Amino acid sequence: MNRQIELAGASGARYRYTPLEEDRSVPPAGANFVIAELKPDGPSIVYAGETDNLASLAWRKALEEARKTFAEAKVLTRLNVTRAVREAEQADLVEHYQPPLNQQRSN
Repeated sequence: MNRQIELAGASGARYRYTPLEEDRSVPPAGANFVIAELKPDGPSIVYAGETDNLASLAWRKALEEARKTFAEAKVLTRLNVTRAVREAEQADLVEHYQPPLNQQRSN
């Protein structure tokens, strides 16, 4: 499951994400992550997040929450060391996809 999935932000920027194998160790690096259902016509983004340490498994709680409604949800990651870059990318993706779990958390 190493194929990359390209996501577009509202700005028109394109980001390449890689599906995360949940049972494998992950690097202790800053990263953006999205939780999505992978469908034949493309990913359906349900949450976009960022973390300064992917190995801290901060994405796991969001994934558990997503799977309550989106049973087939998967985590996709993109390493990004700089916090400012991660936050800008997250905002760009949220603006474009309007993920339902991001909308719930902001209300």
